Amino acid sequence: MTKRYWVIGGEYEGPDFRALVPGTGTMAGPFEDERRARTEWTRLSRCPESRSATLRYSIAAESLH
Repeated sequence: MTKRYWVIGGEYEGPDFRALVPGTGTMAGPFEDERRARTEWTRLSRCPESRSATLRYSIAAESLH
């Protein structure tokens, strides 16, 4: 089974991480392997312009048949 990876997230309204600030949602990908997705996750999560405690990104895997 083949997988592809996506990096999703953005700036959240509060520390409970329930709702994104409108217009800040990001989806990057697809990536062929997890290593490339992790590289993008690192770039987005550690962006110097976005020093916010409510910035969060995750890596999602999609199974392809």
